[in-house]
Amino acid sequence: MGMEESVFFSRVLTELTLSFHIIYATIGVGIPLLIMIAHWVGIKKNDEHYIVLARRWTRGFVITVAVGVVTGTAIGLQLSLLWPKFMELAGNTIALPLFMETFAFFFEAIFLGIYIYTWDRFENQKKHLLLLIPVALGASFSAVFITIVNAFMNAPQGFDLVKGELVNVSPLLAMFNPAMPTKVAHVVVTAYMTSAFVLASIGAFRLLKGSNQVYHQKALFLTMKLGLIFSIATAILGDFSGKYLAEYQPEKLAAAEWHFETEKGAPLILYGVLDDGEIKYAIKIPFGLSFLAHSNPNAEVIGLDQFKKSDVPPLYIHYMFDIMVTIGMWMSALSFVYVIGTWRKWPFSETKWFRWLMVLGGPLSIIAIEAGWWLDEVGRQPWVLRGILRTKDAATTSGQVDTMLWLFAGLYLVLGIGSVFALWQMFRRNPVERELADRAADRAGEMK
Repeated sequence: MGMEESVFFSRVLTELTLSFHIIYATIGVGIPLLIMIAHWVGIKKNDEHYIVLARRWTRGFVITVAVGVVTGTAIGLQLSLLWPKFMELAGNTIALPLFMETFAFFFEAIFLGIYIYTWDRFENQKKHLLLLIPVALGASFSAVFITIVNAFMNAPQGFDLVKGELVNVSPLLAMFNPAMPTKVAHVVVTAYMTSAFVLASIGAFRLLKGSNQVYHQKALFLTMKLGLIFSIATAILGDFSGKYLAEYQPEKLAAAEWHFETEKGAPLILYGVLDDGEIKYAIKIPFGLSFLAHSNPNAEVIGLDQFKKSDVPPLYIHYMFDIMVTIGMWMSALSFVYVIGTWRKWPFSETKWFRWLMVLGGPLSIIAIEAGWWLDEVGRQPWVLRGILRTKDAATTSGQVDTMLWLFAGLYLVLGIGSVFALWQMFRRNPVERELADRAADRAGEMK
């Protein structure tokens, strides 16, 4: 296997691992907060449905955490095996958040275990709720710390490179790089949003199948309402992300927007097809890109004409941008209509066709997350460390990467099928109707 093939298979394996891991990582970050909110609502309203909702979500969450640990370990292994020069150059600089991410995960796991073990040992549910605070914080800070590493790759700082060696290393300066605020905020909030819409799709599906109406109606309304809130926050943070790119990574913004020539009053290009350098069938919003990048419709936006061809990211990231934004806007509109429709008691909000739209919202949200990560990772190319270390120079020279690709692909297939099967069996054998009836019987026994 030649050098070019090693780089290619290293990239494919890393992309496969990240694409699979990001599903479980996103759920792992978002679900704990939703569990805590459901538990809190149950206490506030003195409603047993929300307490049961929190418990059932927790049981499913444990399965996804287990898979996330395996895929997260795979990423750490692959960083060392596939990208040794990156680890050699950046390991001393950005090792601190990697360690802190592991600490945050163990912090979350310990309190999650205590929360599960003490389900029926707390007479005061408010005290039991307190255990969920470190679980939610640990999950969110796991995302914060690992995203800091990704931000460092996009805006490396905190060291000087002298004759290929790192000197004057400052780990804190490396962590608090220009990309960190927007990237961390965007990742964490989109995890909350995606998790809410995934859980909403499950609730809508159970309603379509005629399961317990009241329980699933409450679950659906809660998750869609939270999804709406987080989708609005995502849109605001997306605007900040665009302004960051215009300032610090203009080549990524220009590639994502097919902005070829530097100009003032640049239009925003949505959709379309690129045919031999010509943009066809696109929707052009006049002055849109200038406003997105600089909050000024007449501002100048740097185009791809200002960069070497070897430094320009792959132009297909435009499609990733379109997918991400379109699904985000659709889910925002869908959740808004549902929340208002439920509040105003509009009949269509309970129709089968509308519930099927919400069922599809879960998979669509996962696709949006995938598109966003592909936009970020591919949009940084041809760099591993932007402006410092190219991808082709960071990859391993091993001739066995293609074999590793097949082995890891098999592992992910088993993990994916196994986790879905485990979740299906867990909830099929313990339907919510039975759990609610058992809890009602327990309460009746206590009253006697």
